Amino acid sequence: MHALGRWAQGILVVMALLASPMIAVAQPQTAAFPMPPGGGLQAGPLGLNVSSPSAGTGQFPAAIQIDAASVDAEVEQNKIVDGAMLNPSGPWVVSWYEGTARLGERSNSVMAGHLDYWGVGPAVFANLANLHEGDEIRLTGTTGDVFTYQVEWTRLYQLAELNSGALKEIVGATPVSTLTLITCGGAFDSATGQYLSRFVVRAKLSSVEHPTAREEGEFRSMVSS
Repeated sequence: MHALGRWAQGILVVMALLASPMIAVAQPQTAAFPMPPGGGLQAGPLGLNVSSPSAGTGQFPAAIQIDAASVDAEVEQNKIVDGAMLNPSGPWVVSWYEGTARLGERSNSVMAGHLDYWGVGPAVFANLANLHEGDEIRLTGTTGDVFTYQVEWTRLYQLAELNSGALKEIVGATPVSTLTLITCGGAFDSATGQYLSRFVVRAKLSSVEHPTAREEGEFRSMVSS
């Protein structure tokens, strides 16, 4: 997904009922590749209406490591505006979306990253499709705790499949601590300027490691610097 000058450029709106009331679910209609600076492919976000976990529980994510997909990146906080997940800010950062679960909370933590990027090429989630069941995803929280998730399943969704039921499966609340990663996938349609699919990874929390007091202090200094 390449950098986009304006998020509002060419939006395909799909209606889906994830929770009452019905909301507009936005899919980006992206510009053809290659293209001049200021336009480009989207991160492939999905629209959603989520049930927020209890305030003050869990940790905000700060970093993500996925050995099997060659991912070692910072995690930024991003927003959902009018039912659409805003684009990650750059090729090497992963967005966590406000309103979804924080690390360790019982629900679905939703993140997205670019597949590719204008002027860069392959981006942070370029190898996400290499993941298989059982692979580990490590997320470091803002206090230094390391949350390890194990992949349960991966799936390539065609855009035409993203009805209300599929969207609820991808971004809806879950009864246990889960992680959902989203990026573009499948073929790229140069006529419409968009990828025709979205690749989704679902993982379940398997363990939490707590840092020692010294490690926590060093981590806090590193985060705040």
